[in-house]
Amino acid sequence: MKLEIARALFLIAGLAVTTVAVAAWEEPKPTVFSKAEMADQCALPREAKPQQQAKVQPDHDLLLFLFGMRQGLRPFG
Repeated sequence: MKLEIARALFLIAGLAVTTVAVAAWEEPKPTVFSKAEMADQCALPREAKPQQQAKVQPDHDLLLFLFGMRQGLRPFG
């Protein structure tokens, strides 16, 4: 096979891969969610009322772990 033919085939193959990659790459567009849209997707049960839901408390063990990990990243000396 001649060098010119090989170069042309590699160029065509590279362009084909690039074309497939560009066609497959899909970035989501920024959207604004409204409360009505979210109610359809993630509805609460009818018997669950906001007053009955448990209050969320911070996990102090996790905060302490993260602080310890951050202290471990500092160089000695």
